[in-house]
Amino acid sequence: MTTVHDPAVAAVADELAVWPASTTEPRAGEVAVGGVPLADLADRFGTPVYILDEAEVRERCRTYVQAFPDAEVLYAAKAFLCRAMVHWVQEEGLGLDVCSAGELELAVATGFPPEHIVLHGNAKSPQDMEAALRLGVGRIVIDSPSEIARLAAAVGPDGHQKVMVRVVPGISAGGHDKIRTGTDDQKFGLTVADGYAQHAIDLIRAQPQLELTGLHCHLGSQITGVEPYLAAVRRMVDLMAGLHQRYGLELPELDLGGGHGIAYRAGEPALDITALAREVRTELIEACALAGLRVPRLMIEPGRAIAGPAGVALYHVLAVKRTVRHTFVAVDGGMSDNPRPALYGVRYAPRLVGRHSTAEPAEVTVVGRHCEAGDVLASDVRLPSDVRPGDLFAVPVAGAYHLSMASGYNLVGRPPVAAVRSGHARLLVRRESLADLSARDVGL
Repeated sequence: MTTVHDPAVAAVADELAVWPASTTEPRAGEVAVGGVPLADLADRFGTPVYILDEAEVRERCRTYVQAFPDAEVLYAAKAFLCRAMVHWVQEEGLGLDVCSAGELELAVATGFPPEHIVLHGNAKSPQDMEAALRLGVGRIVIDSPSEIARLAAAVGPDGHQKVMVRVVPGISAGGHDKIRTGTDDQKFGLTVADGYAQHAIDLIRAQPQLELTGLHCHLGSQITGVEPYLAAVRRMVDLMAGLHQRYGLELPELDLGGGHGIAYRAGEPALDITALAREVRTELIEACALAGLRVPRLMIEPGRAIAGPAGVALYHVLAVKRTVRHTFVAVDGGMSDNPRPALYGVRYAPRLVGRHSTAEPAEVTVVGRHCEAGDVLASDVRLPSDVRPGDLFAVPVAGAYHLSMASGYNLVGRPPVAAVRSGHARLLVRRESLADLSARDVGL
């Protein structure tokens, strides 16, 4: 049988490679996610709006649970959190990783079991600590020596709290300098090379109400290769072997953090989760056997890799400005709903939806509406040359670090979040209104 290769069809398939698996284009330009046309969603909820594919979120949760059957998979709430997300994650059998009292209170109020929650952060406030102890989180990750005395005092002589120590493994990995957290020259964790991690462990052991259950590390974000995680396993097991030799202590848990890289544009690399699980498990077994240790239970903290590819952001074009050198396409959102291009230089692949254009593509810069020269959503992207005000744009891979990092800059309210599944859409988080913003201003 002869297969006919249609270049146009192949191009569309390549373009949609980073979109949710439910994405279809029944007619040219009419893109649907979760069985719902994006143009209909823009009409119903307005723009900007974040669209989240529930089935994609759940499938990505299941992928992790299946790949790491003997590990504890904790969803990193900082990537994106709302009540529905808490519910989905819990139903799919994941734990939760939070870094503030706000994230923790929301999760527990939604019904998430606190014993399956881990609290971490480099500078936990008294409110963070109080909420963690009051609600009974499973573990608190120690990030500095000063936290140990404060936590022990808060627990009290008759109390008990499981803790881990965040160790800096001295490994550089991640997609940008600002999201590399495994090196000795950043704010997170306690270093091994100068003995700070070992000193913290000594202090914890001197507090009988604190139970040290394991070590924690996090290398960074947007890591697309397995090798940094294997190096981290080796270094963490070396430290655990030293603790065993010094104290006769065998820690039952090892948390390798998250940072699993995803593709934002077609053709970009992404971390192979199945390969990661297989090779990390092999490395951990071999390293522990060499050190004479029992294999600890592995913990991992994916966030972006679960939420990111499940999201799509929708914008309407407000203006098109052509200069001698550039064409600027301005949309009704920007750095207040997605600061990541300005912070990290992240590159997205927006596309026109809602109408089909036969115009030749042209190189444009998609900019936001805010009073900042750096308010650029996508630089040097190819879009139809007849783009005009009123057009609808969709930006895939918008599920992580969008709403969670959104701001009220220029008093522009944060966008709503809507979920789609099986041809239906529902609102998860409503749009922030001027009334919401004004209510915080108590007056003269």
